[in-house]
Amino acid sequence: MPSEPQLFDAHSESYRDDVESSIRFARGSLDHFTRLKADHLIRICEAHCGNPGDLSALDVGCGTGETDRYLVERVGELFGADVAAKPLDVARVRNPNANYVLYDGVSLPFHDSAVDVAFAICVVHHVPQGRWNAFLTEMSRVTKPGGLVVIFEHNPLNPLTRHAVSNCEFDEDAVLLRRRELANLMRTEGLEIVEESFIAFTPWGSPRVRQLERWVRHLPFGAQHVVAGRVPVIGGQL
Repeated sequence: MPSEPQLFDAHSESYRDDVESSIRFARGSLDHFTRLKADHLIRICEAHCGNPGDLSALDVGCGTGETDRYLVERVGELFGADVAAKPLDVARVRNPNANYVLYDGVSLPFHDSAVDVAFAICVVHHVPQGRWNAFLTEMSRVTKPGGLVVIFEHNPLNPLTRHAVSNCEFDEDAVLLRRRELANLMRTEGLEIVEESFIAFTPWGSPRVRQLERWVRHLPFGAQHVVAGRVPVIGGQL
């Protein structure tokens, strides 16, 4: 079995096709679901951190930079880190205004309190279960006090999501987390949970459908879920 970096290196050129194939049954596109998550991240930033254009953000496990296409012009500064080198090469071409770095999967190559927001999109289920806490510890370390750690994950309560994951080659060993489990994990790392919600209820992106999804975001039927936690402010001072 190849290591995670080798596996994602092997899929660096075919990533889009591989994901599109796994979700084709749902009649949705990768671009729709990617844009949905990017928009939701921006909304979370606006609600809890202020103007996204003034913020620095780090995409942990950025892969080929799919999500970053919808973020790089909307945040002040965008960084990406991944354990696989070839996907980063694709990301650099795709998003020349973002800054991408290779990391070892253990220590993020950023100093303490380096960014306002650190986020990971469908990454934790690839991290060995025994390292989940350490992964969140690193994300918290590089995030400024008062900043946000935001995690998007597949919803294991959604049978269509489980079907898509089972049909995606690089998700073979995925261990999916429930929203409550993820929130509790973040609390153990000292993060204050500021949002828990489900997203991606339908493969359609009309404004009316988007509004409907916001109304039902607490129902456990979305294809994915998101939990955002605030890094504690030491001594009450930023």
